[in-house]
Amino acid sequence: MKFISKNYGWIIVAILAILPMFVILRMINLDFINGFSITLVEGTGEGSRTTLEMLYHVTGEFAIRWMTAVLTLTPFYVLFGVSNLYVRQAMGIATAIWSFLHFIFFIWAEGFLETFSQFNYIAGFIAVLILIPLFFTSNRKSMKWLKSKWKKLQSLAYLAIILSLLHVAILEKTWIIYAVIVIVGFIIRTPTVKERLLAFRKEKRRVNTL
Repeated sequence: MKFISKNYGWIIVAILAILPMFVILRMINLDFINGFSITLVEGTGEGSRTTLEMLYHVTGEFAIRWMTAVLTLTPFYVLFGVSNLYVRQAMGIATAIWSFLHFIFFIWAEGFLETFSQFNYIAGFIAVLILIPLFFTSNRKSMKWLKSKWKKLQSLAYLAIILSLLHVAILEKTWIIYAVIVIVGFIIRTPTVKERLLAFRKEKRRVNTL
């Protein structure tokens, strides 16, 4: 119980990140009996999409959602004073895993060389490359080892989200909502706006305690 009460935020993020995986598992057959093999369950795509196209779409959607959510944590803290570093790490891990799955299904569908055929694919590929070191350093040991360099490394997430937004924008997907959230988040992060919001929240808390 002590572990759960101390890590409830991390556990909630893990559950939210894992639950959609069951949708993916319904589209895949894993054979462990006759040697390990993976086959797709045809007919599970929506509309005119094939199963592989559906897998590619679903993983991409969840990747951009988690990435956007991670970048809203600092604005959320500025506005409401709620912050949890380890929840941020858990959300970062979820972002990376869904992004890796998206890239894997892309290669499965199109082949690795197709990655370099269009600008939007290259942007997505670079975003995935950026997420690799962020994924492997999203833990307490890395924080202690890298010290001040850890935050600098993690700040590359901003570049990853910009590249990801370019990736989905060029593909003409429903990206505008994510772009708006990220832009508002960046505005809140600017020193002038951030200081005013923190001062306003502090003053409001002082008045409420009188």
